[in-house]
Amino acid sequence: MHNYPYPKIDLHLHLDGSFRLETMWNLAQKQNVKMPADSLEGYRDFMIRCSDAQDVNDYLKMFDAPVAVMQNSEAITVITKELIEDLAKQGLAYAEIRFAPQLHTKEGLSMDDAVEAVLEGRKQALAMYPDIEIGIITCMMCIGTEKVNWDANMETVEVCKRYLGKGVVALDLAGAEGIVPLSNFGPLFEKAREYNLPIICHAGDSQDYDTVRDAIDFKVSRIGHGHHIYNSKELCKEAANKHIALEICPTSNIQCKTQPSFKLHPAKQLLDMGIPVTINTDNMVMARTTLDKEYDHCINEMGFSENDIVKCLINSANSSFMNPDLKKEIIAKLITYVK
Repeated sequence: MHNYPYPKIDLHLHLDGSFRLETMWNLAQKQNVKMPADSLEGYRDFMIRCSDAQDVNDYLKMFDAPVAVMQNSEAITVITKELIEDLAKQGLAYAEIRFAPQLHTKEGLSMDDAVEAVLEGRKQALAMYPDIEIGIITCMMCIGTEKVNWDANMETVEVCKRYLGKGVVALDLAGAEGIVPLSNFGPLFEKAREYNLPIICHAGDSQDYDTVRDAIDFKVSRIGHGHHIYNSKELCKEAANKHIALEICPTSNIQCKTQPSFKLHPAKQLLDMGIPVTINTDNMVMARTTLDKEYDHCINEMGFSENDIVKCLINSANSSFMNPDLKKEIIAKLITYVK
């Protein structure tokens, strides 16, 4: 275990995959939400089994219960607040937490209500921990063909526009890859660009580099995961030239079998190509990880040096949507750790 005293940044962190198990269990009991186990320990065991997934679909089963619980403002606010508390205690200076408002409207909340609940949790946590800053990313979802939830995704674009600058910092597209061509979602990104929204897109994780090609064509500034770009040297060169950052989540990639092992993960090679690689946790409770653990994997198994970790953090700061003054401050601190 290495010591990582520098200001840490997590840019790829899902709210419904990063919570306190005890809190989720207690909220489920209070709301009479059916859980995949009969006890808290059983629920913990279930999460461990599912995290060692054979494919992404097995992994996604872990999200069913949390999403069912997070259907009221109180639950969403508490879970957001606790996550930010945990990040602050782990020494993070900045994080961007993403969630899909449309997944929290099954029991009467509007998407605006869901965003307001997250922002309230953020407000409460930041009042207690002023040394961390948090941005919220609203996610559109791929849950089938693009037609299945087109209206909900377009509403997510509008929600992002309404709350941009009020705690919300960007728009993303998450969910399953490969059901339909990613390019089918192009008009949603076109609308986002019309509104001048910062945009991200999950791509190149469970699918090959063709989805990265589509994401770059959407004119994103960052790509969620994106590691299969390594299979196209042309795209690697383009990403480096355009400074398109990759949100690499090592443990998640191994658990979901989108890379065969930490040793064979191409993140270090991508960094050496000049692509702005960033290191992130994805789903802290699902992956049973923290940024420190991710850095340990990077150094002990993936060929990174500690200078590489600092370089990735500088990439994270540069490609983040944080306040420009804070960005300068954090980068200045990080530079002092370069050996």
